[in-house]
Amino acid sequence: YPFLKEELKIIERRLADNRPTMGICLGAQLIARAAGARVYPSGHTEIGFAPITLTDAGTLSPLAAFADDPVTFHWHGDTFDLPAKACRLASTKLCENQAFTIGRNSIGFQFHPELDARTIEKWLVGHAAELANNAIDIPHLRARANALGDQLATKARQVMTSWLKGVNG
Repeated sequence: YPFLKEELKIIERRLADNRPTMGICLGAQLIARAAGARVYPSGHTEIGFAPITLTDAGTLSPLAAFADDPVTFHWHGDTFDLPAKACRLASTKLCENQAFTIGRNSIGFQFHPELDARTIEKWLVGHAAELANNAIDIPHLRARANALGDQLATKARQVMTSWLKGVNG
């Protein structure tokens, strides 16, 4: 993806300037890469709803919203090493680096805290081949999104609000 070269340059500048930067999924991978870490295929996919495990630092971070209800949405097949100056906030059994910060202004999520149950249908249609190749039960995924939608939206707002307060505070 040649366009990612320019994206990496932008992220590198933002990190160097200590400017607020948030990345989700590929965005987290790009932040990690811009900070000098390796990004690579994980050897498996993680698609669906599953809990994250917060680190001690994670419980004191914007991810505190997940402390009592750690379920979130995952959809990725790549992973990354934790950048040297980063602090891990969360992990899962399949992916050690689910969330991290670099300083107080940059945060990356391998998982998808932004998932909106009202728009998941676009993801399901747009990625039907990938879901079929990974034997994902689409009706189950859709039902879980609908059942968890309000809780996920609440956590997403809490995470974003907490992060913005931290970078502006």
